[in-house]
Amino acid sequence: QLHIEWATPAEVKGEGQGRGNSGIFLSERYEVQVLDSYNNKTYANGQAGALYKQHAPLVNASRKPGEWQTYDIIYHAPAFDEDGKLLKRARITVLHNGVLIQDNVELMGFTYHDRPAAYIAHGPGSLYLQDHGNPVRFRNIWIRPL
Repeated sequence: QLHIEWATPAEVKGEGQGRGNSGIFLSERYEVQVLDSYNNKTYANGQAGALYKQHAPLVNASRKPGEWQTYDIIYHAPAFDEDGKLLKRARITVLHNGVLIQDNVELMGFTYHDRPAAYIAHGPGSLYLQDHGNPVRFRNIWIRPL
């Protein structure tokens, strides 16, 4: 379970994926998109709260640029057998500013920006905050195992 707060710049510069683009990677592999999605058109599975390139959020719950936003994420890791065969896919629930935007969705595999998602056997991984070259701030990060 992860709670994290984030903010994109108050001054809007750019459009689409060029506005406050970052990401939160669970187990270093599965990305929940961070983006200034307030009055900002981009592709559905690339907006704030998307499970990047896999699942669009159910609704856009974004606050205005510069305002602090929250993600509360419940993540269940995939399971693999001793030979690396996938037994159970990863699942994620996301609340964005208290609004349910991902409801226990099943991930298709690792997040890639340039090819379809795919699973590769792995063990536990770390939380990874993406530096995508856009100024994004993070605070009040806590995580606990379920």
